[in-house]
Amino acid sequence: MKFTTLISAAILGFSTAVLALPAVIDLDDGVKLVPRVPTMKVRRSARKTNPKISAVSADGFAAESTNTSHVEYSTNWAGAVLIGSGYKTVTATIVVPTPHRPSGGSTTTQYAASAWVGIDGDTCQTSILQTGVDFYVQGSTVSFDAWYEWYPDYAYTFSNFAISAGDSITMTATATSTSSGSVTIKNNTKGKTVTHSFSGQSAHLCETNAEFIVEDFEENGSLVPFANFGTVTFTGAKVTTTSGATVGVSGASILDIKQNNVVLTNCGTSGSSTVTCSYV
Repeated sequence: MKFTTLISAAILGFSTAVLALPAVIDLDDGVKLVPRVPTMKVRRSARKTNPKISAVSADGFAAESTNTSHVEYSTNWAGAVLIGSGYKTVTATIVVPTPHRPSGGSTTTQYAASAWVGIDGDTCQTSILQTGVDFYVQGSTVSFDAWYEWYPDYAYTFSNFAISAGDSITMTATATSTSSGSVTIKNNTKGKTVTHSFSGQSAHLCETNAEFIVEDFEENGSLVPFANFGTVTFTGAKVTTTSGATVGVSGASILDIKQNNVVLTNCGTSGSSTVTCSYV
């Protein structure tokens, strides 16, 4: 257990961005309406992951649950975090959920959530190497895209990589040094794989955190309205260290999202390789 003071996430200067077009599905009839045609290396609309922001209690300290599961609360991250050293590769597989607007939500508001794996961003907040899938819902329309990011830069979409609800997606992030690495997303259902490599990054990794996260991410300087993502289960969740050892998620720190004193997620681990997060 640990207490951390409120983290003030520094927002970098805004750069002109182009929004990639995701695949769009109408929930009423399941028909694909618009093909996804984003351009690789085109910055999305100022979409980025922040490091973990601890939910803060009235006394100014990070809020933690008092139950036996030892959950810590964050305003933006839910899931499991391993804290150690020498983390090189993190990988897991999810089944893409169908997002819904939260109870009482507006049919005209776009809600979103993201599932990703990554290295650093919890106790080490100088950089994050990560890759994942975003889920969007507006009215009866849902959309998805896959992305990669080396924080503090913004996220970038992968081009020509179709995703549908129910697809099995394997996400892998690998650090080859503190300033270089690669990410891979494989759509096991559609048989498509995309990869991006990084080198010479000025923000260096610590290689001390490995994450399996459902996130309320940021667009244009603010957290997006958080979607009801149902349940996301990370299977085959494991980490490889620089010494060649393989580490599972047993003993990982558990995070749940808490906003305006309301807990929005329920996460936990089972066995050595499964992390499950549900919207509540």
